[in-house]
Amino acid sequence: MKKLVLLATALAMVSGSALAADLRVKAVKAPPPPAFDPWDFAFGGGITNDYIFRGITQSNHKPSVNVYFEPRYNVTKDFQLYVGVGGASISFPNRAAAEVDAYGGARLTVGQFAFDVGAWGYMYPGGTCYYGGGATTDFAGVPLSLECQANTLLNLNVIKKDLSFFEVYGKVNYTFNDNFSLGGNVYYTPSFLNSGAEGTYASIVGKAIAPSAWFGASGIGMYVSGEFGRQWLGTSDSFYGTALFPNGINYADYNTWNVGIGFTYKVFTLDFRYSDTNLSKGDCNAFTSDFSARGNLTVSSGTFVTPINPSGVGSNWCGAAGIVKLSADLTAMTNLK
Repeated sequence: MKKLVLLATALAMVSGSALAADLRVKAVKAPPPPAFDPWDFAFGGGITNDYIFRGITQSNHKPSVNVYFEPRYNVTKDFQLYVGVGGASISFPNRAAAEVDAYGGARLTVGQFAFDVGAWGYMYPGGTCYYGGGATTDFAGVPLSLECQANTLLNLNVIKKDLSFFEVYGKVNYTFNDNFSLGGNVYYTPSFLNSGAEGTYASIVGKAIAPSAWFGASGIGMYVSGEFGRQWLGTSDSFYGTALFPNGINYADYNTWNVGIGFTYKVFTLDFRYSDTNLSKGDCNAFTSDFSARGNLTVSSGTFVTPINPSGVGSNWCGAAGIVKLSADLTAMTNLK
């Protein structure tokens, strides 16, 4: 009997130990991985002392504000589809006061390369046609609308009511390490600013990010970046023609460049930048129809007459500019959890 009791006790102890071991294994079982959420969206805005686009002011060298909203769908962690809308305040010769953007495309990351292709629409509502000067047709004999006939800019530049256009684009960026990247961009439109002239823009961009150790635990970051680009332009339609070129003027191609330094803190970026182009004031006036352009036809004081700018008025919209911009950029996955 005593042997039977001892055997039963031993069996109970072994069973209890096995059960405890089973419980310990279950307690440390890994939780299931979180479900992949493909949806995200980015949004933000900014304010700048001068809205410069490819070296040319869009705000008459005055302050501008902008906002954007961009829904994103991550097909995989390396492939993203996106659409977006945005807006900015401007000051155009046709008196349009706002730019409204709509765009969409796809982004793909392959190793250290990042690719981006898409299309971008630029819309400028609220414009007015300015031609005037007593003309009822342009130089090619194409009739002008009553609105075009009725409105005249003081410097006799002409501008269409609707300047809206679209571009297709491709971008590639190579990240060497956490501190340096280099990229290239190409944009194409069949009618830049609805002028009838084809436009192709290509540029190279570079960015160097300061090591995080420079600012310790402050959360501040710093970068230096720059871009060099060239804008190729075709021939406008007859609306912008002259007596010498009644069917349209061949806009001057030009180079543009910018370089700047920026500071980041959480979602905020403060950017200081210098921008310039090699466009002359005369060719700049022919391209922009700057409502504030002025001229001086005296030989002693210089003249802004060029083959495509016979009026002699010159614009400073394409010259050197200093830009200061404060912006905030957020994404739902990162900033709104």
